Amino acid sequence: MAGSSSVLEDSSLLSKIDRALFKLEGVFALISGLAVFALVFLAVVSVGGRNFFNSPLPGYVDWIEQAMPLIAFMGIAYAQRLGGHIRMDILVGKLTGRPLWIVEFITTIVMLILMILLVWGTFSHFQRSFDFNAPLWSRDSSLDIRLPLWPAKLLVPVAFFILTLRLALQAWGYFNAIITGTKSPIAVPLVEDAATVAAKEAETVSGFEDEMKLYKEDSE
Repeated sequence: MAGSSSVLEDSSLLSKIDRALFKLEGVFALISGLAVFALVFLAVVSVGGRNFFNSPLPGYVDWIEQAMPLIAFMGIAYAQRLGGHIRMDILVGKLTGRPLWIVEFITTIVMLILMILLVWGTFSHFQRSFDFNAPLWSRDSSLDIRLPLWPAKLLVPVAFFILTLRLALQAWGYFNAIITGTKSPIAVPLVEDAATVAAKEAETVSGFEDEMKLYKEDSE
């Protein structure tokens, strides 16, 4: 299952690339979040228009279809970097040291191969939709307001390509851990136990309480 994790950093090339890629992943995750907010806004406009003006937002379903790749795929590399994806770690959780890194390396390589195939397949799907000679460069469109579908189809291979870069980087990190035998590899999500997670949450709450006390003192 998914658990809280931390990613260690240092001055190595691997860590520098990890931090640079994480910034890009953060931008993609932000876009995904804004897409969710936009859909909520569109829902309010559509429902409000139907109830008060008997005129819902035209093409509401079409816009939802266009936004789905933004919501479903743009944040997956960000979640992978933080170790946020659901996983079954009943057996892996009992491993430590090199055996753990070997298993993580193998599973990461398998995912990497799968993602390379998915990038190839989804980009081919985009190419079947895109045409410079067609109106709006699109060979197909949505059913209601005729939105071109190629932008949404292009987002999928782009998001998968970023995830592919992340998996390649993590495979590099696990391979380094296998070679060096370190217990704290760089640029890979290290799953934290419940006690560590609770301690960090308590520290966060404690810091918030200290800030509130300072705010009250300044107000007085």
